[in-house]
Amino acid sequence: GHTMKENKKKICDLLLPAIQATRNGEDVTALDYVKEETGEEFVYIKFKGGFSYRACVTADSGAAMIRDIMREL
Repeated sequence: GHTMKENKKKICDLLLPAIQATRNGEDVTALDYVKEETGEEFVYIKFKGGFSYRACVTADSGAAMIRDIMREL
């Protein structure tokens, strides 16, 4: 079974260069994974010029988190 503990911050770190290699993501500067004290999880997608989107990734699997990030692009 899938007993691997997913490291969502690591997934974001690895996903960032792949996104930056795409047309939609060439202006992305950071993917910041944050787990709030409430248990909610977000990825802040930061762009050149300073603006950012927040993707809600609460309770996502790693693959679902990647899909939620890509949906914002």
